[in-house]
Amino acid sequence: MQTYSKYALIVFFGFFTTILLAQPDSLFLKKNKKDDIQIGWRTKKEVGLYLNQVSFTNWNAGGTNSISGILSSKASAKYKQEKWFWNSAMNLKYGLNKQEGEELFKTEDVIEVISNFGLEKNPLSNWFYSARFSFSTQFAKGFNYPNRDEPISKFMAPGYMFFGLGMEYGRHIERMSFYASPLTFKTTFVLDDDLANRGAFGVEPAIYDMEGNILKDGKKYRQELGILLTSQFEDEVFENIKINSLLRLYTDYINNFGNIDIDWEVNLDMTVNKYIKATLGSHLRYDNDINAEVETNEITNEEIVIEGPKLQWKQILGVGVVVDLDNIIGENTAP
Repeated sequence: MQTYSKYALIVFFGFFTTILLAQPDSLFLKKNKKDDIQIGWRTKKEVGLYLNQVSFTNWNAGGTNSISGILSSKASAKYKQEKWFWNSAMNLKYGLNKQEGEELFKTEDVIEVISNFGLEKNPLSNWFYSARFSFSTQFAKGFNYPNRDEPISKFMAPGYMFFGLGMEYGRHIERMSFYASPLTFKTTFVLDDDLANRGAFGVEPAIYDMEGNILKDGKKYRQELGILLTSQFEDEVFENIKINSLLRLYTDYINNFGNIDIDWEVNLDMTVNKYIKATLGSHLRYDNDINAEVETNEITNEEIVIEGPKLQWKQILGVGVVVDLDNIIGENTAP
């Protein structure tokens, strides 16, 4: 009961923080003028490389030499008409770390695609109908270091796909919007035989006989129907400092209704000049289908839960070179 209360408090804090970050005109849902709405296509493409290096020579406090890097790529395409819009975005990240005397290990691995279609029924209202699709997975194998023999995740194991229909508030509101979908389909893919047979990421595990022979293969996908709530805030809080907060809450109607999956990402982007940027990020996640610690039965190959789901937290701090491809293309094509 205490654990559930702790996560409920995090959910409340996430929504409260998103609202608190908004400027007064956003907080009180002030509409923009119709003339301010940009009609047509707007695109953005950028690539970046963030590096972090630590080196010690005769340092009496001790330490380990290390170097790490994250390669990122972002692209977005937004199209607006008077009564409808279509927004799509793709986010790719991959990071590695090398410490002295140790092998390379992965620090970041993201493939994410989000697409959102909205239709405005009443031009005097901020509410509009919305259909939203998202997909996410990873590039490479993941390990529970230092164990490198048995991967705990792979490309499309897991993969997550959401598709929902709902309503969104915020078409004429800068910087902040809220989305609610009472009908959201969630599909979890585990397209790896070993992980699927273990029942990883909530899929149905394989059935074995007493000698360890598979009688029925584990399922490679799991489908759910539930409620998705999303709150997003984006703004330049100070000159050359932008903040982006995206909070997603999901609960399934059939399996553990009321048990909320949390995905809350906050990024602070600081621009030094045209190419140099710094980023500070926090990513909180809780998924009831992901156990904190498991062991594999040597006979049946099935996962045995040692410790159940726990709150996951990832922090990122990096400085690197980010190139806006749209600016470069524009400069090269200018007369």
